[in-house]
Amino acid sequence: MRLRLLAVSLLSVPFALLSAPAIAGSMTAPQYPETRRGDVVETLFGEAIADPYRWLEDDVRNNPEVADWVERQNAVTDAYLAQLPMRDWFRQRIGEVFDFARYSVPVRAGNRYFYTHNTGLQNQSPLYVREGLAGEPRLLIDPNGWAADGATALDAWAPSPDGSKLLYSVQDGGSDWRILRVLDVATGAQIGGDVRWAKFTGLAWVGEEGFLYSRFPEPEAGQDFQALNFNQAVYFHRIGTDQAADELVFATPDHPERNHTAGVTHGSRWAIITSSIGTDARYEVHAIDLAARAERGWQARPLVTGFDNMWGVIDAVGARLFVMTNKDAPLYRVLTIDLDAADPQWTPLVAEMDQPIDGASLVGDRLVLTYLRDASSAVRMFALDGTPAGEIALAGIGSAGGFTGEPGNPETFYSFTSYNRPPTIYRLDLASGERSVFAEPQLAFDPDSLLVEQRFYTSKDGTRVPMFIMRRRDLAEAGAALPTLLYGYGGFDVSLTPGFSASRIAWVEAGGAYVVANIRGGGEYGKAWHDGGRRANKQNVFDDFIAAGEFLIAEGITPAGGLAIQGGSNGGLLVGAVINQRPDLFAAGNAQVGVMDMLRFDRWTAGRYWVDDYGYPEREEDWRILRAYSPLHNISPGVDYPAILVTTADTDDRVVPGHSFKYTAALQAAGLGERPQLIRVETRAGHGSGKPTDKAIAEAADAMAFLGYWAGLRMGE
Repeated sequence: MRLRLLAVSLLSVPFALLSAPAIAGSMTAPQYPETRRGDVVETLFGEAIADPYRWLEDDVRNNPEVADWVERQNAVTDAYLAQLPMRDWFRQRIGEVFDFARYSVPVRAGNRYFYTHNTGLQNQSPLYVREGLAGEPRLLIDPNGWAADGATALDAWAPSPDGSKLLYSVQDGGSDWRILRVLDVATGAQIGGDVRWAKFTGLAWVGEEGFLYSRFPEPEAGQDFQALNFNQAVYFHRIGTDQAADELVFATPDHPERNHTAGVTHGSRWAIITSSIGTDARYEVHAIDLAARAERGWQARPLVTGFDNMWGVIDAVGARLFVMTNKDAPLYRVLTIDLDAADPQWTPLVAEMDQPIDGASLVGDRLVLTYLRDASSAVRMFALDGTPAGEIALAGIGSAGGFTGEPGNPETFYSFTSYNRPPTIYRLDLASGERSVFAEPQLAFDPDSLLVEQRFYTSKDGTRVPMFIMRRRDLAEAGAALPTLLYGYGGFDVSLTPGFSASRIAWVEAGGAYVVANIRGGGEYGKAWHDGGRRANKQNVFDDFIAAGEFLIAEGITPAGGLAIQGGSNGGLLVGAVINQRPDLFAAGNAQVGVMDMLRFDRWTAGRYWVDDYGYPEREEDWRILRAYSPLHNISPGVDYPAILVTTADTDDRVVPGHSFKYTAALQAAGLGERPQLIRVETRAGHGSGKPTDKAIAEAADAMAFLGYWAGLRMGE
């Protein structure tokens, strides 16, 4: 189905550009709420570390004083944001740009096709099913009726092999905890009861009889959103039975720090258990022969031991398993192994190339490998003997993903998106090469009026770093210096590839530039790029980001005083760290759900996993590195700081909101000049996923209006 593209001219949008912010008296720092200072002081490795706001680490549900502090901070922030001149415009325009039909990549099971479809501004995306590709869409699940505030979301989902049942997970209030349910696809009725306390889990069907999932022990009362996560285990749930009867499949009680997720290959012959000990892609892999389960039970056979390398199982054809790995190949290669052989050996299939593999699937008789070419997707095909079989042409700079399918069936679906183009969903027959559009959005803007380009700049130590820049074509061609929003992440092997954002489109329409810097710490250039920005090398991340800002100003893309920055999670840490190091460079910053206390990050929920990137706070060598850049501990009292908007949510159990609470309290107590340092705390929301559309639009509008005001973005003046 092809949806008509509606092009709306941007020339009708009135705007005026100022090279630097005009600071109105009413928009300077407001009177902050009073924050109680405690007397906690700890001596760590010979240094006295004051932690006066430790009481703000408590959960708002358990500590009324913290809840009151949040309420008072939100009241001040709400009053301030309400005065911003472009807030209403951003909210309206982001909603207009976001109001288009969105589809997920379809998944086929039997003769049924499953996919999500959001008509535009629905808070959550409903799930549909078709009987055959040309069948009429039938609504299967509509999560929009699950909660009055729209904050209960349909998360992951997986049809059973014959398409008769659907396993799905429910996310409430943005939490990482999941509730698992199964429904009958024909009737829409739930089969059996809920499965609870799942987290960081796959959804893996074992034939039609049941599924494998990962869960943690039920936390103590009141500790749902703060307790450390240990003793993850894989269980088998048989359809129609109570969770209490679930069978333990794989666990390591002698190593409670290990995590375990399960997958099942097409054909349901092999269950694959992948174990990790942190965020690093260093895994152990076990295989369970499901065909022999009647005799052997859940006997797990080790394939990879040692937690030394990344091993990602792609799929299997019979007993032949296809795996991608960075063992002896920092940019990844593909190996195979015959699990039925008397002496199974790893056999090279696709050699390492000069670009890292970013994704892999097995469709029909082809391996489909997605590579990163300077942080943009390139897709190559290979026969199952490793012979090159051509490249899938993409529509320019962007990100391709999906390529769902199965061995023996050449049909696949994939999406393509870029900074100025929302995802289009394609159907591709790998046997014939025939490609068609499954769903293409109708847009409230003209993508061709926005110029997306890639440039390279030099960091402090001489490293060449790429960045993507999006501007209005007319302003770019005129050579205008524009208020600029610079975004970065820089950690955990995460690659920032081109993707669509309605709020960034609105920023650019208003006359700004949007820039993404592919700084070290990510995976854009493989293992070396990641290693170059973590632990002892973490300062490279901040140097890369600072160099990006200096480059934008030196090149005349951004005026002096016109640079705003934004980042989330590890990117929130980035924003806090670079503001401390170069407060003169930035006009404004938005630190989203950031890791701000680097001396205590490993005390809550998933924080203990992050030692792979950050190091161990209890080790002096690591502690001294963390102490040197921790946003909370390196604020410079009395120095003029940029305007800062800290955003978090009360149900964030990934990066607990105490990080943001303590950081904000410290900023407000430091006397940082006339620009404001505010916090916006969302209710019934978490680290980001599952957030209802209306809350996402409101938060984005507040951030864009705040950053735009202080970076000098003006319209209609």
